[in-house]
Amino acid sequence: MPLPPDSPTLALACELIARPSVTPEDAGCLERIGARLAALGFRLERIDAAGVSNLWARRGTARPVLCFAGHTDVVPPGPLEAWTSPPFEPTVRDGLLYGRGAADMKTSLAAFVTAIETFVAAHPDHAGSIAVLLTSDEEGPATHGTVHVVETLAARGERLDWCVVGEPTSVNTLGDMIKNGRRGSLSGTLRVKGVQGHVAYPHLARNPVHQLAPALAELAATRWDDGNEFFPPTTWQVSNIHAGTGATNIIPGECEVLFNFRFASVSSAESLRARTHEVLDRHGLEYELDWSLSGKPFITGRGRLVAAIGEAIRATTGVTTELSTTGGTSDGRFIADLCAEVVECGPVNATIHKVDECVAVDAIEPLSTIYRRTLENLLLGEPH
Repeated sequence: MPLPPDSPTLALACELIARPSVTPEDAGCLERIGARLAALGFRLERIDAAGVSNLWARRGTARPVLCFAGHTDVVPPGPLEAWTSPPFEPTVRDGLLYGRGAADMKTSLAAFVTAIETFVAAHPDHAGSIAVLLTSDEEGPATHGTVHVVETLAARGERLDWCVVGEPTSVNTLGDMIKNGRRGSLSGTLRVKGVQGHVAYPHLARNPVHQLAPALAELAATRWDDGNEFFPPTTWQVSNIHAGTGATNIIPGECEVLFNFRFASVSSAESLRARTHEVLDRHGLEYELDWSLSGKPFITGRGRLVAAIGEAIRATTGVTTELSTTGGTSDGRFIADLCAEVVECGPVNATIHKVDECVAVDAIEPLSTIYRRTLENLLLGEPH
C-alpha cells in the first residue's frame, strides 16, 4: 500500500490499525507507542490489570501536566465479507484511510505521538510535564482500564492539570466539534411483583403490568431538570420491558423493566434514585430495583484548555469549534476525578463502529498539528 512520503502520522496510524486489537486485546500497540515515547525521554509504566493492558507514560516531573489519553482496543469488525478491504489491512482508497480503528481511535493515537515528537524536538526544555494514558479496555467493560490507572495515580497523589482525550468528536470536518463534558449514565433494573393467575379469573391474581403502567407513565413524563449552558435536560428512557410466559391466558407474576438516565451535571445519581423510588412507592408497588452507575457527568468550562485547543483548531483548519456534551460516555468520566479540565478532540465520527470505518487522509496530519499547537499554547504559556 503506497503512502504519502511526508505523512508520519498516517504511517503510524497504519501500523496501529494493522494490529488486530479487538477489546480487550492490545496486540502490541502499547509496545510500539511506548518505544516512540521512551526515545523522547518518557518514563514508561505498565499498570496492567485482569488481562487489560494499560500504559502510563510521563516526560518531566513538574506541573502543569498535560495528558493525552485514549485506547488501543477496537470493537469487533463484524462479518469480514462485508468490508471492501480487510479491516486489519489499512488501505488508502479515494482519499480515505480504511480499517477498524481508523477513526476510533488509532489515528488520534498516532497524532498524539507525532505531535509530541515534533513539540519535544523544538522545545526539549519545555515547562511542566507531558503524559500519555492508554488502555486496551475502553470498548469493553471498562473496569480494569483507565479507571484502574486513575485509581493508581490518585492513590499516590498524582494530579493532572489538563487532559485531551482522542475520541472522534468531529461531525462534518476536522475540529468542528469537541466534547467539553459528557452526561452521566445511571441504569436501573426494576422488577415489579404481582400474583400469577388465569386471565379469566383476574380477581384471584394481581397483574404487575397493570400496576406498573401508571407509575411508568409518570416516570416517562417527568421533567427531571432543565439542563444548563452545556447540558440538555436529563432524560429517562425504558430500554427493555418483559412480563409473562408467552401464553395469552396467563396473568404474569412479575414484570421486569430496564431503564436508563442520561443526566446533566445539575442532577446527581442520588437525587435521581430518590425521586424514582418516591414515584414507585407512591403508586404502592411491590418491587425490587437494582441500580448501576456507569458514569458520572463531567464538565470543563471555558478555561485554559478549551481556549488552547480552540485556538489550535482555528490556526490549523480555520474552523471555530463548537462545544458539545452530546453522545455516549467516554473514559473522560474517569479522568475527570483527578483532572479539572478534560476535553475530547478527534477526527470525524461518521463511520465509527461501522463496516468500512475510515478517516480522511488529508485530515490526519492536521490532527497532529492541532495536538502540537495545544501543547505549545499550554506549555509555552499561550494563550492565557
